[in-house]
Amino acid sequence: MPLRVLILVNRGKEKAVASLSGVSDAVQAHATLIDTIDALNPQNLPSAGEVDLVIALGGDGTILRTAHLCLTLKCPLLGVNTGKVGFMAGYELDSFLRDAPTILDPTRSLTTREVHPITAEHISRSIDDSPNLVALNEFVITAGPPYRLIKIDISIDHNPGPTIAGDGIIVSTPSGSTAYNVSSGGPIVAPGVNATVITPIAAHSLSSRPIVVPNDSQVRLVARQINSEDQDGTRLLVDGQPGPLIQSGDHVVITKHPDPVTFVVDPSVSYWNTLVRKMHWSKPPTSME
Repeated sequence: MPLRVLILVNRGKEKAVASLSGVSDAVQAHATLIDTIDALNPQNLPSAGEVDLVIALGGDGTILRTAHLCLTLKCPLLGVNTGKVGFMAGYELDSFLRDAPTILDPTRSLTTREVHPITAEHISRSIDDSPNLVALNEFVITAGPPYRLIKIDISIDHNPGPTIAGDGIIVSTPSGSTAYNVSSGGPIVAPGVNATVITPIAAHSLSSRPIVVPNDSQVRLVARQINSEDQDGTRLLVDGQPGPLIQSGDHVVITKHPDPVTFVVDPSVSYWNTLVRKMHWSKPPTSME
């Protein structure tokens, strides 16, 4: 029985739209194309069990958005990079088109990598029932306007930790360690490491350092001093997208999500190769001459 494939394309990206015809032709030549849907406005999605593979066309933002949908669809995700970096993409466009007969052959096993998201429960005195939020890369409590220093208490597995004063805090998965986390001085964590990274943002202390904890830990963040100005201020970000506003005394409880997202990856390209080639890991300075 041929694989049932759903394509999600970022129609706001010219390169993604331009690649759609070739990818669709490859899918229809070797599998069953269920539908092609706009990744920015996904509607009429099939139900879990009706799709065997999702292909996302776009950059990291598109792949990240599609990964959230794959938690509901309960099927693997193959990202085809048509963006600038495409660090999360399993394939470049040319390599996907080259390998499509093998990738879409239902008798062959795909090379995959499982990524465990994290979930956050926002406990607020001003909100009676706040839904749990899911992040594949990171949750961030960001200071927000008027951009004064904020203070956040940390506890890990009910053990009290420090109070972080600064511009905010990042709680990241290994997948998200190469995103906001690394730009804020946090460590790069290899896929498959069962870890969660806690990284202060511009901490008002020379001794505030990132820390790595097991990913089955409970990380509790309590807002002690926040920014508030009318309808804006300190906020929880979910994979870079605006989440709920944070009020003084609010708790954000972060734990490991029970279900992983399965990414299909190119077996000929290692994570370390991608880190060197796309993230320019330890690349020496170039001459100005």
